[in-house]
Amino acid sequence: MLAKVKTAAVLGLDGHPVDVEVDISSGLPAMAIVGLPDTAVQEAKERVRAAIKNSGFTFPMKRIIVNLAPADLKKAGPSYDLPIALGILLSSEQVASDVSQMIILGELSLDGSLRHTNGILPMAALAREIGAATVIVPESDAREASLIEGTKILPFTSLAQLVNYLRGEIPAPQFTPPKVEYAPPTIPFTDLAHIKGQEHVKRALEVAAAGAHNLIMSGPPGSGKTLLARALPSILPPMMMEEAIEVTKIYSVSGLLPPDTPLMRGRPFRAPHYTISNAGLVGGGHFPKPGEISLSHRGVLFLDELPEFGHSLLEVLRQPLEDKVVTISRAQGQVTQYVPAF
Repeated sequence: MLAKVKTAAVLGLDGHPVDVEVDISSGLPAMAIVGLPDTAVQEAKERVRAAIKNSGFTFPMKRIIVNLAPADLKKAGPSYDLPIALGILLSSEQVASDVSQMIILGELSLDGSLRHTNGILPMAALAREIGAATVIVPESDAREASLIEGTKILPFTSLAQLVNYLRGEIPAPQFTPPKVEYAPPTIPFTDLAHIKGQEHVKRALEVAAAGAHNLIMSGPPGSGKTLLARALPSILPPMMMEEAIEVTKIYSVSGLLPPDTPLMRGRPFRAPHYTISNAGLVGGGHFPKPGEISLSHRGVLFLDELPEFGHSLLEVLRQPLEDKVVTISRAQGQVTQYVPAF
């Protein structure tokens, strides 16, 4: 029997729909995952097998083929564990339910419980874009997913709880989106009002903050350049909801979103060391991830000791400064990320 479950992948900063197709047929017991999976997805075979058994269900001792479609889109991360496990249970007729209007996300532990998954926010936003009525997420990620309005979020703690819900044995878990409140900045900063003297520099910082300008400070060591730069976020205006969601999406994809802070309300302040690599500054990698430039979106990117940065690092900054976007090109495709703006 063929079963299909909808889930999502993150490419750059955006979610893309993925169909998990599971086919179980007669033959020697084996499980294969196809569709350009990375190592974390390939290892899902062992996590799914153990989770199904430890949740009280039967893992089929047959030939299992899992296809992650579209096949030309690379799949990375453990968020495919839950849709694969559910697809196997549907295909083996241990569960009979219509999941065509659900986006299912989550990493499985060996005991069947659900763990935190990175990139929940862009994947929940995708559900609204494609018209999916419900998003199934781990309970620890429900607050983050609820930032996307217009989508029903159902949080679960384990595979067994999800199956019992689909069988109609238990009601849907109750979840009330919390009231969004301002959170303190993720990086402590100095208040500009506490700095005495340097009136001309503080005036320049105010002009830069008001007009979203770049700023370079030059002076002898110990004159307060770094202190003043770290105080810049204190005079930036609070982020609007749309800006906060943009920043939260970047940190969610990067795995840097604090577990107790589903929404970033403080403007980011990033100060990379001059030994950083090109990919660390601009972004990149085999599966492109945001760099320091994107992580400072809607905030401040501080390059301390600018002359110490390599020539190639300064050159890669030119295109983002001119085009206001970061473009990462690879053989598999092209990804566009944000440049700091406020």
